[in-house]
Amino acid sequence: MSGKIKLLIDNLVEQRAHGNQSLESTTRTKLLLKGIDFSKYSSSSDDDPEVIAKIRQIAKDMDIQLTV
Repeated sequence: MSGKIKLLIDNLVEQRAHGNQSLESTTRTKLLLKGIDFSKYSSSSDDDPEVIAKIRQIAKDMDIQLTV
């Protein structure tokens, strides 16, 4: 399934921010600081198991349960 990384990132940002633009921005910045460049991924991007594992770990550290 391609595009899973984008779905995970979107899900993480949505759950953390709950529509708050400021929290969306800081969450995306945290992803960048942890090595995840969200702008590189689209719904047609190939899935990289290492990146997926990294996103899941970041979500776990933020106490967020990803549903994707």
